[in-house]
Amino acid sequence: MSQYFERGDRTLWNPSNGAARLFVSHLAVYEAELGMPSGIGPQDADAYQVDPDAFAAFVHALLRWHRDTGHRVMRALSDGFVATALALAERAGIEVDFGSPDFDRDTACHDGRARPHTPARDEWSSALRRDAHEMVRSMAC
Repeated sequence: MSQYFERGDRTLWNPSNGAARLFVSHLAVYEAELGMPSGIGPQDADAYQVDPDAFAAFVHALLRWHRDTGHRVMRALSDGFVATALALAERAGIEVDFGSPDFDRDTACHDGRARPHTPARDEWSSALRRDAHEMVRSMAC
């Protein structure tokens, strides 16, 4: 058995039920963390529709959140989900702009304290692009 993530009548991803359930559960976690909808769902039979505009906004907010966290555990816990979301965005034809000013911030937290570790933008974006590219190659559609 499997689920479908679709944009209109085009299948973007056809994961197993288990992988789909895990991804959708993670979506709910990050929707709550970011305070915004992902643009995916609700489930209809065995399919989820992807709203490209809402999902693009979600992915960009997710990337800002991921980039700004200096917490190693949070970064480690989110890496796989972020790469999967990027891969799905690529499949949906969503252009992700890692070069926008939102992704070129200094290393200070919003309250002015220094972060313990924030990778350089190029290092961070290169790693995510690589991981997303590998994810695209292993996503059934």
